[in-house]
Amino acid sequence: MTDQPGRILAAVDLLAPAFERAGLDELELSFGELHVRLAKPAAMVAAAQAAVAVAAPAVTPTPAPGGDGLTPFGEPAPGMRFVSAPLTGVWYPSPSPGARAYVNEGDEVASGQVVGLIEAMKLFNEIKSDVSGRITRVLVENGTLVKRKQPLLEVDPR
Repeated sequence: MTDQPGRILAAVDLLAPAFERAGLDELELSFGELHVRLAKPAAMVAAAQAAVAVAAPAVTPTPAPGGDGLTPFGEPAPGMRFVSAPLTGVWYPSPSPGARAYVNEGDEVASGQVVGLIEAMKLFNEIKSDVSGRITRVLVENGTLVKRKQPLLEVDPR
């Protein structure tokens, strides 16, 4: 079947929103020669189970007043800038498990410097800072699913 990758991507595009809404951890579907499996990363499943056990109220980020409304993540602290995810995927702050993180809170970062990786569709994409300065906050934990435009780091641009 020559168009198998296209069919799989089309199936994922159709199934992913329902998968998220249903709160499933895993979904597997076969139809003829087409086989699709969607699964949340293990870290997300464990975090979701811990959140349910604690029964903490869900908080949805809201845009800051006067913001451009393009992201639901609000604005950085006054004078600070975000380094945001350019795509949706799983965030990794280091090149391999157990390795030192590319950057940590308090580190100086240069524009164009690699600050982490995002895994999307089994590909690891280097994420580079678009601002120079000192990292004031790391906003995302290792193995967390991040969405496009989600802030990853807060930087004081000096």
